Amino acid sequence: MIDDRILQKLLNEVLKEGGEYADIFVEKKYSFSAQVEDGKVEKVINGIDAGVGIRLIYNWKTFYGYINSFDYKDLLEIAFLIRKCAHESPSREIKNIALKKIFPLINHPYKLHPDKVLIDNKIKFILNADKTARSYSDKVKQVTAIYHEDIQDVWIATSEGNFANDHRIYTFAVVQAVASDNGIIQTGYETLGGLVGFEIFEENPVEQIALYAASRAVMMLNAQKAPAGRMPVIISKEAGGTIIHEAIGHGLEADLSTEGLSVYSDKIGQKVASEAVTIVDDATLKNKRGSFCFDDEATPAQRTVLIEKGILVGYIYDKFYGMKNNKSSTGNGRRQSYKHCPIPRMTNTFLAPGNYSDKDIISSVEKGLFVKKMGGGQVNTINGDFVFEVQEGYLIEHGEIGEPVRGATIIGNGLEVIKSIEMVGNEIGFSIGTCGKDGQSVPVSDATATIKIPNMVVGGKIL
Repeated sequence: MIDDRILQKLLNEVLKEGGEYADIFVEKKYSFSAQVEDGKVEKVINGIDAGVGIRLIYNWKTFYGYINSFDYKDLLEIAFLIRKCAHESPSREIKNIALKKIFPLINHPYKLHPDKVLIDNKIKFILNADKTARSYSDKVKQVTAIYHEDIQDVWIATSEGNFANDHRIYTFAVVQAVASDNGIIQTGYETLGGLVGFEIFEENPVEQIALYAASRAVMMLNAQKAPAGRMPVIISKEAGGTIIHEAIGHGLEADLSTEGLSVYSDKIGQKVASEAVTIVDDATLKNKRGSFCFDDEATPAQRTVLIEKGILVGYIYDKFYGMKNNKSSTGNGRRQSYKHCPIPRMTNTFLAPGNYSDKDIISSVEKGLFVKKMGGGQVNTINGDFVFEVQEGYLIEHGEIGEPVRGATIIGNGLEVIKSIEMVGNEIGFSIGTCGKDGQSVPVSDATATIKIPNMVVGGKIL
């Protein structure tokens, strides 16, 4: 979209009076979204947004500007203004930047580009999901089905001399069903998507996730209220890695961990979890929602081990916090768009599989709670305290999964929980989402194996 020679000139302009680092982020993104509620098309939105963001790190302060013009004079003015805002001390000589294109170490193939699918077919696709969920039971009173796609092209040039571009196709669908009976209301939802083309919805029919959402909502209507108190909790691989992402992952991002704002600050090399726990962030996983070829600072996607057999071995770094702490970026510099400055963000974060079968883990518990689907929650990254809703849960009785329960929450501390994990299953299951932080949202996925936490606070009905 912008010639690399122009990017090279802009970098030299913004660094004319010195600086530790600079980069230019060029983006063109097409977005399409359609929403159906109770058989009616409520929203159809599409559009293109494009622009350029320029960043300068000078005396360990970040100066950032953006513009949606591609005119060279306008871009040169932005670079000049950033440089002048940053300049506080005598200028330092810096060599001219010469850009060299770098190529990805991994690609994420797609079979059916979304722009090859008619809009009418995309709308029909979610209308079918709505119809499937509503026809499941007359107790299903409300259904919302959403399809969304982002087709993003980015070009990134850095003062390290790197020039990279990435073509990203993010597709996403969600179905939410609300069931009601005798004054009781329950909700079920399911999602599907990734860094993948429209073929994912042909290989995994959206009607199937609509059935999952509706059946969960209806089933939970007749569930008994969850008991409250301390008890063993098993979190299923089907629950996804929400607890790993929220209660652990955010605390390992370098802007929090290296600034003393995390329960994991100053703990590199220390044992912070049981030996059964290994946690990884990996943007190279094929077609996952948090994957890419390059991050938004032109660092190739990579796999980063954060906790290895209970020992904290690293944090999630972008360029700024990597340089500030004499570390290399881990490829986690991400931004919502050209209007935002990159910050350390997770990609695909998961607890690695262990040695136990799910059956072995469940049979080890005489009485407790089995969490099959997580809901929303809150986390304090400074002390690690969290509370999460359980969307689908069951009692465990005599080593077997029993009756469903509703209204459960799990309450604890991330550091204490991962220290106490006794058993880890030999398979993992992913969930997908959009992570919000510092006013920015980026696509992510997370995963866990089935895990056993021997003693955890469960909120519910006091018996």
